[in-house]
Amino acid sequence: MLGVIKRHFKYITPETLILLYKSMVRIHIEYGHSVWCPYSVTAIESFEKVQKRATKLIHGFAKLSYSERPRKCELPTFKYRRKRGDMIETYKIITGIYDREASPVLKLNLSTKTRGNGYKLDTHRTKYDLRKYYFTNRIVNVWNSLPDTVVMSETVNQF
Repeated sequence: MLGVIKRHFKYITPETLILLYKSMVRIHIEYGHSVWCPYSVTAIESFEKVQKRATKLIHGFAKLSYSERPRKCELPTFKYRRKRGDMIETYKIITGIYDREASPVLKLNLSTKTRGNGYKLDTHRTKYDLRKYYFTNRIVNVWNSLPDTVVMSETVNQF
């Protein structure tokens, strides 16, 4: 999709390129990230390469470093977007927006001695990487580190 944009638009403003990138390229990369989240360095880098190429297409940005280009374009990294998406999905599961029979089971830590938010999740030890990067295991540490004000939000938009 990035090649199609590059071929069909010779002179393009940065705003237009970012809009096309967000609507045509990024949705293909992020599709299904809740189910399959890349955990190997090579898989993560291959996704980031697409964004690196897209930001280089903007006139005058090719000579900037990759850490500066997304900041100037106001594009978050894929790692940040995956974590954000996982937290939104977790919020929807815990608050009951999703059907309880169709969503994964998240065990709440009912101990009153925990610090942090009121919806702490139990951690599970895993033996293999296959289960270690499964949705219900990879979200626990990030979810438990969220402050109480965020977790107790009333709507998804507030969250």
